[in-house]
Amino acid sequence: MSTISEKRLKILVLHGPNLNLLGHRDPRHYGHLTLDKLNTLIRKRARELDVDVKFYQTNHEGDLVTLLQRQRKYVDGILINPAAYTHTSIAIRDAIELIKIPVVEIHLSDIQSREPFRRESMIRDVCLATFAGKKEQSYLEGLEFLVGRLKSPGL
Repeated sequence: MSTISEKRLKILVLHGPNLNLLGHRDPRHYGHLTLDKLNTLIRKRARELDVDVKFYQTNHEGDLVTLLQRQRKYVDGILINPAAYTHTSIAIRDAIELIKIPVVEIHLSDIQSREPFRRESMIRDVCLATFAGKKEQSYLEGLEFLVGRLKSPGL
């Protein structure tokens, strides 16, 4: 039973470039789900965990930085799949470091077993954890991990 002082956790899910085209991308790496279906799965799991989620997708690096900065005041934690910006964006890395709220890195594909340029993550060291290579399951496991950490910060 929750008390009046307990608030429902709010999680932001940020999807980076080209994730709006899920369902049309190589299913070996990205699966068969569309972004809408992926968000539906995440929303369902969030309800089971008794947390609120909000979603944003953008193809623009600056928009991801702005969303991280603005939303830090309104959410308790963030799942981010920066997609190709994972490997190139110091700006996203710096924003994650500056916002001082828990962030979990997510990837549908196993970036460690792909092309050499995809193996480096610019954000890994400023995130609590990385979940990758399990398609939509990466998001669900990342959400469960983040919620667990937020509910039990001493872990």
